[in-house]
Amino acid sequence: MTLEILTSDALPVNHGFFTRRGGASSGVFSGLNCGQGSTDQAEIVAINRARVADAMGVAPDHLLGVHQIHSTTVISIDGPMAEKTRADALVTATPGLALSVLTADCQPVLFADAEAGVIGAAHAGWRGALDGVLDATLEAMESLGATRENTTAIIGPTISQRAYEVGPEFLESFLDIDPEFARYFINGEGDRYLFDLPGFGLNRLRAAGAGHAEWTRHCTFSDPERFYSYRRTTHAKEADYGRLIAAITL
Repeated sequence: MTLEILTSDALPVNHGFFTRRGGASSGVFSGLNCGQGSTDQAEIVAINRARVADAMGVAPDHLLGVHQIHSTTVISIDGPMAEKTRADALVTATPGLALSVLTADCQPVLFADAEAGVIGAAHAGWRGALDGVLDATLEAMESLGATRENTTAIIGPTISQRAYEVGPEFLESFLDIDPEFARYFINGEGDRYLFDLPGFGLNRLRAAGAGHAEWTRHCTFSDPERFYSYRRTTHAKEADYGRLIAAITL
């Protein structure tokens, strides 16, 4: 099956939010599982990642990522890495490198200041977005010559508000930072709330000064044929789940 790659007309460099279609994995990982931290066969994950690298026009060792830890740590790179650094975002001004992040409900965010020749990729779950990983990515891009007003940031497939049920403690962690964040929550059943993760991500990007920010409006939880979802896997009591990849290159 051919790879399915979602793109945004607003992002003027080579990029893609890859769905699970077109991969070699089977079982609960069926499709394009690119998660080296999953229990999928390492050889199969390597095949999937090689297909992504080929689609991005780079060698497999130039498809770069980090060991994601829900942090605000951003690394600046100028070549292939011997091992993955613990971080949640990458930036570069070096052509020929494909920056990538893995997600399965969290936000994959791709950045580009095409005029300056600087790109970035960030993994932004609720914790990273709340703590400032998106702002930190824009700041790291600035250190390479980008300007925030010329930077476009696109949020790819992520869990939507209708599928993201949380408890009162979760809400309080946001209100403790800023009571205005209540706007990203609506009432669910009982004491539950529904959280708008991509809406919050867009708010953080715009507040940080990104020139243009948008969400592709794809919900990972609601479309099992196209997307992996940690939350959907948890509800189904499956043993593990695949990871989607998003990548960008100059």
